Amino acid sequence: MEVKLSVVIITLNEEKNIDRCLLSVSDIADDIVVVDSFSTDNTENICRKRGVRFVQHKFDGHIEQKNWAITQAKYPYILSLDADEALSIELAKEIIQVKSDWKYDGYIMKRLNNFCGKWIKHCGWYPDKKLRLWDSRKGKWEGINPHDKFILAKGSSISQLKGNILHYSFYSISQHLEQIDKFSGIKARAEFDMGRRSNIFKIVFIPMFKFFMNYFIRLGFLDGYYGFIVCKNSAFYAYIRYVKLKQLQDHEK
Repeated sequence: MEVKLSVVIITLNEEKNIDRCLLSVSDIADDIVVVDSFSTDNTENICRKRGVRFVQHKFDGHIEQKNWAITQAKYPYILSLDADEALSIELAKEIIQVKSDWKYDGYIMKRLNNFCGKWIKHCGWYPDKKLRLWDSRKGKWEGINPHDKFILAKGSSISQLKGNILHYSFYSISQHLEQIDKFSGIKARAEFDMGRRSNIFKIVFIPMFKFFMNYFIRLGFLDGYYGFIVCKNSAFYAYIRYVKLKQLQDHEK
């Protein structure tokens, strides 16, 4: 069965990334919709020059925004990308084949992350499997903000593609640290609202364990200097998240 495919992308001030993303899907998309949360940079102009549909919508959370974005797609078969992602040539060719003979409810693909100009192939960052191509009638975005994931209904069929999503995650270490500060606060608040709690043990030992796993067991040291930075920053994310959760608990008392 040959299907029509909608590509859905959410944006906020993505002028540095969006053009690369749009170009990578130009040959596979029958419909491209960008759902923007009121960017103040050149994101809108770039999208309109590419001729894609550009819709603005208030951002209430990553999960909420992506579920709303699905409703703007013309077709139920959807490829979901972030603006800082792009399809590899191999993956684009695979998706064209999938479109011509759609057999499964969803398709998983690997994501290869670029950190400060280096492709990170270990550190727990690869293969970083993502379910990004699916029949939107069979599931929805769930998870804990800001870490969303698309969940298919029980019993749905899933296959995996070989190509990579190319994720241009961070251009500088400071950019990564800024996101850690932002995302750790969002995650701590979401976990607090769910009734989860922190303690000294979690603050001290979970970051240490995370670094050990990513750097030694998951071979982060093979990624050199930036592999070390990625593993340290991942451990710091765990540390600061539990610290912020503890602060919320203390404030409640």
